[in-house]
Amino acid sequence: MNADLLVIAKEPVPGRVKTRLTPGYTAEQAAGLAEAALADTLATVARTPAGARILALSGSPGPWLPPGVRVIPQRGDGLDERLAHAFDDAYTGRPLVLIGMDTPQVTTALLERAGRALGHCDAVFGPADDGGFWLLGLGRPDAALLRGVPMSRPDTGRVQLERLHAAGLTVAVLPRLADVDTADDAARVAALAPHGRFASAVRAVRDGGAGSPARAGAGPA
Repeated sequence: MNADLLVIAKEPVPGRVKTRLTPGYTAEQAAGLAEAALADTLATVARTPAGARILALSGSPGPWLPPGVRVIPQRGDGLDERLAHAFDDAYTGRPLVLIGMDTPQVTTALLERAGRALGHCDAVFGPADDGGFWLLGLGRPDAALLRGVPMSRPDTGRVQLERLHAAGLTVAVLPRLADVDTADDAARVAALAPHGRFASAVRAVRDGGAGSPARAGAGPA
């Protein structure tokens, strides 16, 4: 695949990630689920052919970081700014495919499809069930495509897609995926990818595990 893969994520620290999973989960359990989701996502990225693999991280790397993934710090205040900077900081001349840590059910086939789309389109867009987007690929980063897009709203995806079209870009659209934001989302996504670390972490909590469920179910992705 003649594209680079870019993941944007937060270090899975209790109280800082997946806060919408509480009170269904404790802060520690929510962080454990976030760690498992991130580990699954990075494992899929590591298995996907790519020019390079980059993690734009808020925080510090942990044992969930696989070999071969370059870490760059996030910059900016709002999420739109951090996305724009991540594209700029990771760009080396090849198309970039960006995903977050909220879709641990993502597959290598979907990421490869996104990379191939950038061979004949200017952008590729993956809509999310909650109205946002789970993937954004750009042949050439342009901060103006992201800055000012309202994030974490039901119309985020629509506004972002309109921004791409308004810039005159040709856009390939991928299948819709569910983000993990709420406890119901976690159960649904775990059922879609039952063999991953995330699903193991969800089962560990469901079966009465305590503390960090990510470690309770950790294993080869």
